Amino acid sequence: MAVDPQRLAAKLFEFVQINEEGYAIFDADDHLLYCNRAYAQILGFDADMLIGRTFLDIISLCYNSGKGFKTDAEDLDVLLARVSMQWRSNNYRLFEMQTNDERWFLFSEIKNEHGEVLIQTKQVTEQKVLEQKLLESRDNLRQLALTDELTGVANRRCFVESVEAELHRCRRHNYQVAYMILDLDHFKGINDSFGHQAGDLVLQHVAKLVKKMLRDYDIFGRIGGEEFAVFLGQTQMEEVLIVAERIREAIADNPMCHKGMCIMLTTSIGITLCNSAEHAYLDLYSQADQALYQAKANGRNLCQFYPGHEI
Repeated sequence: MAVDPQRLAAKLFEFVQINEEGYAIFDADDHLLYCNRAYAQILGFDADMLIGRTFLDIISLCYNSGKGFKTDAEDLDVLLARVSMQWRSNNYRLFEMQTNDERWFLFSEIKNEHGEVLIQTKQVTEQKVLEQKLLESRDNLRQLALTDELTGVANRRCFVESVEAELHRCRRHNYQVAYMILDLDHFKGINDSFGHQAGDLVLQHVAKLVKKMLRDYDIFGRIGGEEFAVFLGQTQMEEVLIVAERIREAIADNPMCHKGMCIMLTTSIGITLCNSAEHAYLDLYSQADQALYQAKANGRNLCQFYPGHEI
């Protein structure tokens, strides 16, 4: 059966006109020759308002009216300069854009040998929402893997990895660093006297207190049952003394109330202060742990330096 090219072209044009996907054709001089209703609606105008305008004129129209696509450009000139660099940069280009009404579209841009450009758009909002949910789930799982579930601070794995990374940076500059281990005194007695729920609340209470005493770039984590650890990079003896004593005093001065009972708390702190170039993580942990043991032996509720210098 013979095919009438004109009838076929008319039928194709009819389908393009009613298609939910957007179509637009720009001539070699960047004037819009044609767009279907779907493309015009994406930009927020009637097709008659757009046809005959240049590509950059349409961008300006959308920007000044607050319609069309989202942009982080500070002003129109910045936006036009950015768009000009991308427009017609390849014979075929694929990219995504978000409209001001929160819809997402996938664009394909095809340039022929005459310099004419065909743009096709397809809405991908559902896919982008699903993608965002998957990314959020991935981030949440990663956060769970690195966070102590009870206290919300870094768990042992995250703390060790963070300290090792910071140690690597400090070694390049030969910085002095400090590592301290905090162990709650008589914590088993708290569990025995008040119950394990109270013990969990105590750990949460202490974690919040310690976080308030630290700078944003100090590293803090829970490394054991009632043991927490703090790493201070690029520090000096006087600074370590201030931080350690501030933590010890905050815990001693802020008992936790539970079911009408006041639970008094103290902590022993073992500290090592050393040159980052000479020690690995395990060295720091071992020295701080030995200092902690000495603090316990000396009566608890005090800070002790390795190898035995009491504050």
